[in-house]
Amino acid sequence: MNNFSFHNPTQILFGKGTIPQIGEEIARRGEKKVLLLAGSGSIKQNGVYDQTVQSLEAAGIARVECWGVQANPVLSKVREAIDLCRAEGVDAVLAVGGGSVLDSAKAVACGFYLNDVWAAYEKTEAITKALPLYTILTLSATGSEMNMFSVLTKPEEHKKWAIGHPSLYPVLSIVDPAVQTSLPWRQTVCGGVDSLSHIMEFYFIGKPTDTTVAVNTAVSRTIIEAVDQLQREPGDYDSRASLAWGSTLALNGISGCGLNFGEWSTHQLEHAVSAHHPDVAHAEGLAVLFPAWIEYCEAANPDTFAHWAQAVWDSNGVADGIDAFRDRLRQWEAPVSLADLGVKREEIPAIADTAMLTQPLGSLRPLSREDVVNILEIAANAS
Repeated sequence: MNNFSFHNPTQILFGKGTIPQIGEEIARRGEKKVLLLAGSGSIKQNGVYDQTVQSLEAAGIARVECWGVQANPVLSKVREAIDLCRAEGVDAVLAVGGGSVLDSAKAVACGFYLNDVWAAYEKTEAITKALPLYTILTLSATGSEMNMFSVLTKPEEHKKWAIGHPSLYPVLSIVDPAVQTSLPWRQTVCGGVDSLSHIMEFYFIGKPTDTTVAVNTAVSRTIIEAVDQLQREPGDYDSRASLAWGSTLALNGISGCGLNFGEWSTHQLEHAVSAHHPDVAHAEGLAVLFPAWIEYCEAANPDTFAHWAQAVWDSNGVADGIDAFRDRLRQWEAPVSLADLGVKREEIPAIADTAMLTQPLGSLRPLSREDVVNILEIAANAS
């Protein structure tokens, strides 16, 4: 394993009945008024909103609300929320929702202090500080509840960029797996696939003997078993909890210790796909692209790819491992080809051009535009 530094300052409150603690936790840290940022309104249907508001009011925390964060969150909503924060004089942000809401909240938290929040994503303005961020997670997928990263889209320019800064770690995140039992099956699958993809971005950098690779093997298998069980029994709390904590572990730093910050080219390729097709769920794009990337890049670290196939998928050889991966995706009713995403073959050149805007592209195997086209062609030919 390589040298590494690990530090994660986020406090996690995990388990049933933890949401009502949010008001007290915010109050004891001295915050008086928060922006409550949310999505389309599902938190009003599953009881999360009522629990949150009652807790805030009981603790004397004032709030202003901003709704409408969408999947593949966009810059315009973030700018709207920043303006609201400044006008209302909030001193913290409370994100209540899934990864898109949390990513947007991080953009709002640092954008409050920036001249132009998008400049941070373009790397032309530096993040130096952010409003304190609290989260209540309703969909486990991105790990954003315990990391310092945010992804945001500027649709008119087909740009889907990421930022990361230590000030963007949430102060506190509440994860109550019980509130996720009502999620549609598609969202549960997306959570599992996204989490597995985060692990794979680190996995293939390492060696089979690395402790972190062993941890990632165990977490991968646990996530797969949890999603399998939730397909049979959506209300199984223990499986829901295993998926939720596995999702957090997949991208809170532990899964990357000693693995040189990971690979991340598959995520960059998916960002290019969903920048052109905003209706494509991030995890569904990853489900299509990751097997194609593995097939194209396995020669760059053959021992570890073979280990992954055997240890995670009980397969003999990488090709069989890829087949087992795709078979499980089909079982979960996830897409496996670009056609399943509604992406046409003739769009591949434009998607490749967008992918090449983000450099460097690939660390295990640096990717040229030709490489990107080849990977996308593999994804187009999958069935």
